[in-house]
Amino acid sequence: MADDAGSVVKPGASAAVSQRLDKWLWCARLARTRTQAAALVSGGKIRINRIKTDKPAHAVKVGDVITASLGPKVRVLAVKALGDRRGSAEIARLLFDDLTAPTTPPDGKSKPEPEIPSGLRESGAGRPTKRDRRLTDRLKGDF
Repeated sequence: MADDAGSVVKPGASAAVSQRLDKWLWCARLARTRTQAAALVSGGKIRINRIKTDKPAHAVKVGDVITASLGPKVRVLAVKALGDRRGSAEIARLLFDDLTAPTTPPDGKSKPEPEIPSGLRESGAGRPTKRDRRLTDRLKGDF
């Protein structure tokens, strides 16, 4: 909670003070725009204190636990403060405590294996690409 004049955290935030859910998600940098934050909530991707909500205007208070399903990851966040406006990532981290359990692979390795992006595939798997088909045609002598 910064105490300078450009503070983005509301001073004196107590349990009685609340903020719109979509605005808090935007201030905490879980969504790039307020519209995307509202779409997350409307799409059923957000829970507050284990209760699914589909209202972007739902009130968030200090102490609430927010569960957000963001793509393949699920994040559990405890609200520490309410934001006045969107700030830097360092300031956004002051708004919540991340309660998400660290992911460790089942075999006990310290670093999980990187995920393969959806657009890539292993070589030799699936249908040949246009380039592969052309190379095969050249080898066969068919033009």
